[in-house]
Amino acid sequence: MLVLLSIGCEGKKEHLIEGRTMGTTYHVKVVTGHFQGISGLKDKIEMRLDEINQSMSTYVKDSEISRFNSLDRIDEKFKISDDFYQVMRVAQKLYHLSEGSLDGTVNPLVDLWGFGRAGRKNKIPPKSRIEALLPTIGFEHIEIISPGYLIKKIVSVTLDLSSIAKGYGVDAVAEVIHKEGFQNYLVEIGGEVYASGLRKDGQPWRVGINRPQKDAAISNVYKVMRLQNKAFATSGDYRNFFEVDGIRYSHVIDPKTGYPVANGVVSVSIVSNTCAFADGLATAIMVMGHKKGLRLIDRLHDVEGLIVIENPDGMLVDFYSKGFEAES
Repeated sequence: MLVLLSIGCEGKKEHLIEGRTMGTTYHVKVVTGHFQGISGLKDKIEMRLDEINQSMSTYVKDSEISRFNSLDRIDEKFKISDDFYQVMRVAQKLYHLSEGSLDGTVNPLVDLWGFGRAGRKNKIPPKSRIEALLPTIGFEHIEIISPGYLIKKIVSVTLDLSSIAKGYGVDAVAEVIHKEGFQNYLVEIGGEVYASGLRKDGQPWRVGINRPQKDAAISNVYKVMRLQNKAFATSGDYRNFFEVDGIRYSHVIDPKTGYPVANGVVSVSIVSNTCAFADGLATAIMVMGHKKGLRLIDRLHDVEGLIVIENPDGMLVDFYSKGFEAES
C-alpha cells in the first residue's frame, strides 16, 4: 500500500495518472515545475504496458508466452521479444540465486492447488497428482539463447512470469517517464513500486507495507519506507490461502515439493535497483524461509529486505537485512 503525502511546495505540481493493467491497477505520480505539463504521457505509458501484456500475459491467447506454452515440439527455437528475453534472464538469475525456489514453471502446481485461473478449490489435491506434475516443473527444462530465443527441453513445460512481469512493467513505465525528461516521479503497479527523485515537498517518497495478517484492513500500515531512486516490492501469503482442519495452505508453492510452503513467512519486502528483481526475489524468499532468505539478501549488492514471520500465537516477528531502514 502507498502512503503519499500531499504537502505542497510553491512552484511544484504533482500529477496523477492511473488506469488498469495486468489484471490490477496502476498509479503514477509525476512532479513538474509550474510551467511543465504531462500532455501525452498517459498514452505513452499505456502503449508500453500493452506491449508488455501482449508479450507475457497468460490471459492473452495470442501473447508470446501463451504461444510458447502451447508449443508441442522440443529443441525448436522460439523467437521472443526483448521484453520477454529480459524477464527470462532475471528469472534465470533468481532461479540460480534462490537454488530453485523461484521457478517460472511452477504454475501447473499453482493451478492444481486451486490458486490459478480455474478458481479456488479449497481442498488438498491427491498426492499422486502432485507427484505426476513434479517432473514437468523446472526452469532447467527451458534453454535461453541470446539474443532472444527459447527452447523447450520437454514438451509439457510451461511458463508463468507473473512474479516478475509486474515489476518489469514498473521499470518499463519508469523508463518511459525518464525518457520524457521527468526526474521526480513514482510508479506503482499492483503494489510494486519504483520511486525516482523527490516528492513535490522535497522529501523522499513514502511507501507503506500492509500489516501481514489475514484480518488486517488494506489501510493498516505495518511499516513505512522512504524511497529515492529505488524499487520496492512485497510478497505475502496472508490474503490468498485456504484452511483445512485448522491448517493454512497458501498460494506460495514450493517447486521442489509441490506443496504450499509452511515456514512461517507471511511477508517479504525487498528494496533493489530494479522492480523486476525486487518482485522476483520477494517471491523466492517466501519459499526459501527467513534464515536462507536473509543470508541471500545480505550477500547481494544494493539489495535490502524485511522478512516477517508469524508465530503460532499470531505474533509478528521482523527480520531485517543489515542495511534495511523503515519507520514503524
